[in-house]
Amino acid sequence: MSVSERTNPKGWFGHTRLPDEQQRALAQATRLEWATIGFLAVTVTIVALVLGSSQAMRAAWIEDMLSFLPPIAFLVATRVVRLKPTVAHPYGFHRATGVAHLVAAVALLVMGFYLFFDSASKLVSAEHPSIGGITLFGVTFWLGWLMIAALAITSIPPVILGRMKLKRAEALHDKVLYADADMNKADWQTAAAGIAGILGIGVGLWWADAAAALIISASIGWDGMKNVRGAIGALMDASAKTYDDKKPHPLAARIDRTLRELRWVEQARSRVRDEGHVFHIESFVVPKRGRMPKLEQLEQARELCSSLDWKVQDMVIVPVAELPDEFLPGVTSGGER
Repeated sequence: MSVSERTNPKGWFGHTRLPDEQQRALAQATRLEWATIGFLAVTVTIVALVLGSSQAMRAAWIEDMLSFLPPIAFLVATRVVRLKPTVAHPYGFHRATGVAHLVAAVALLVMGFYLFFDSASKLVSAEHPSIGGITLFGVTFWLGWLMIAALAITSIPPVILGRMKLKRAEALHDKVLYADADMNKADWQTAAAGIAGILGIGVGLWWADAAAALIISASIGWDGMKNVRGAIGALMDASAKTYDDKKPHPLAARIDRTLRELRWVEQARSRVRDEGHVFHIESFVVPKRGRMPKLEQLEQARELCSSLDWKVQDMVIVPVAELPDEFLPGVTSGGER
């Protein structure tokens, strides 16, 4: 079977057809990411043309180069997750999102550390950067003004793009898109630090440039660290969290509550893992008076839970005599504690 035959049409994740809202969000997010790549290509070119010997400008330029990673990771991952499950991959390819998230995060972290130590060494060795003049259209002026203009102009669009991506990240439960949006939103801080460093050189504060580069590299490293932690947590089957990793996802509690409201269920608790965009759920239910439920009741319960949210991709309901502590460590209702 060819790749095209194994690939679902747009608007699908694995064997899940996205609701209309998510399909629109996916199409909009894809356009935003392509727009981001186009904008970054222009930004990287402009900044490279006025780079000079400023360490802060170099750090800002490298951060712009690294900013290509999240949108590329998102576009690749959303393509891969459309593949249909196979014998070798019966759960589908949803983990592609987590892998892409981890690759982008590690690149950020490594580069952040490298720039931090490189900038710190320049600060410790008291390296004095210099910014000379440039002649354009017959007029000679300080190159620093061009650097400042380049940083100021290129700092505004990412903030707008980042805010637009945030809404789509929540609708799609996409952590790669959220990480990208979060980085875009903070881009103005990089530009501000870079401008401060260049102005510092202009007034004779040689250390301002390296100090600004330290701030920028710390920002890159912090972004990388946050995303590495989130990506590894998801790949290690941590309990499902919201798209921004700030709190447990409420769907687990809703499923438990829905199951407990069934007439034949006495107790129900679930463990939920995040596959990328969708969830894999195992629910343990204790039937009333120990009576085994009928197949129809189990099927109805599964369909009822699936109707709660499009992210309920795979769900297994297991009737048990009592809730198994070994599979539900520390669980109270709806997640690990």
